[in-house]
Amino acid sequence: MKRLAIASLALALAGPAFAQSAAEKTGVNSLIGVAPKTEDFVKEAATSDMFEIASSKLALERGDAATKAFAQQMVTDHQKTTNELKGLVTRGKVAAPLPTAMTSSQQSMLDKLNGLQGADFNKQYHADQEAVHEDAVDLFKRYGDKGDNAGLKAWAATTRPALEHHLQMAKDLNK
Repeated sequence: MKRLAIASLALALAGPAFAQSAAEKTGVNSLIGVAPKTEDFVKEAATSDMFEIASSKLALERGDAATKAFAQQMVTDHQKTTNELKGLVTRGKVAAPLPTAMTSSQQSMLDKLNGLQGADFNKQYHADQEAVHEDAVDLFKRYGDKGDNAGLKAWAATTRPALEHHLQMAKDLNK
C-alpha cells in the first residue's frame, strides 16, 4: 500500500513536468493551438527532416518522374533546414538536444515504403508526404506564433512558407 501511495505521488508530481510533452505527442496541443515546448519543437522538427530525407532518397530510386522531381526538392530543402536547426543548437542559441533517430512511427512509415515498388510506392509516398507536411506546417505555425525561444521562433516563422509550399506540392502529387 505504501509503495502504491509513493508511486501515485511521484506520478502526480511528474505529470505537470511532462504535460506539454505528452500533449504534443498525442496531438492535443495541435488541436487547441498551443505552442510546443522548445525541446519538443526541436525533436519534432529534426525527426521530421530525418523522415523527409530518408523517404525522399528512397523515392529518388523508386518513384516516377514527378515523384523523383518532388523528392529531389525535399532532400535539398530538408537538408538545408536540418543544417540550420543544428546550427542554432550548436551555437548555443537553442538549449535542446538534437535527436539521433526518427520516431518509431516515422520508422514504421519508412519501413512500409521500403516494402513497396511502382505505383504502390508512389501512392504511399505521396500520401505520407501530404500527411507529414500538414503536421510540419502546424508545428512550425504554432511555434512561430507562440514559441518561447526568440531565435527559434523567428526561424520557425521564416521556414513555414517553404513547408506550406511543400504541402501544396504534395497535395498536387496526390491528385
